[in-house]
Amino acid sequence: MAKMTDSATLSKHIRDALRNDILEGRWAPGARLQLTDLSLHYATSSTVIREALTRLVGDRLVALRPNRGFFVPELSLAQLSDITEMRCVNESLAVSMAIERGSLEWESELMAAHHTLERTVRRDPENPDVHTEDWNHAHQAFHAKLVEACGVPVLIDLTCTLSDLSQLYGRWAGAATRDVKRDVAKEHREILNAALDRDAKKTAGLLRRHYETTLKAVRQAGEVGLADAAEQAS
Repeated sequence: MAKMTDSATLSKHIRDALRNDILEGRWAPGARLQLTDLSLHYATSSTVIREALTRLVGDRLVALRPNRGFFVPELSLAQLSDITEMRCVNESLAVSMAIERGSLEWESELMAAHHTLERTVRRDPENPDVHTEDWNHAHQAFHAKLVEACGVPVLIDLTCTLSDLSQLYGRWAGAATRDVKRDVAKEHREILNAALDRDAKKTAGLLRRHYETTLKAVRQAGEVGLADAAEQAS
């Protein structure tokens, strides 16, 4: 790891690295995050690791259990259902405000984000049960850009948190969603076009359908599917 003398920069770098590794499934749901092991892996002090994990607790990507330490969150269908509903409601408001307030520059940036998403390989050829890291990043960037123009930091932060939690579930439910008969690229094109047409109601409806289709696929696989995926990775 490159030497970093600025403590704030180092802290953010480690936090971002931990966040990315959790979302990409480096540790299984429910796994304990050992400070000593993480310090060695990221070549930094346990103090920096603890600070990063504490911040990720606030983002709901790490669970803190009293007298036991830090853990990757456990997954459940009931929780995913709640997260999905919260995401639909939150993004309905955020995208409506973004469409009302968004400039031509926002439209251009949204089209660029979609272009990157559409041109990025979605499934890993060596492991088709999971999305590629590049696609996950492009996917989140597109959805983040959709709501960015709302201009409400609290709303944007909540959108990002719910997006991360959804991606965490998606990482472990990849096998369940792989064979679902859907055209994800078409769904994103329809969402883009509705936003560019400044049709807030249609955009919100398409986003809800987009998220609920994934939820339905995971439900069909059942909670056992999530547990099996986590066991295979542990």
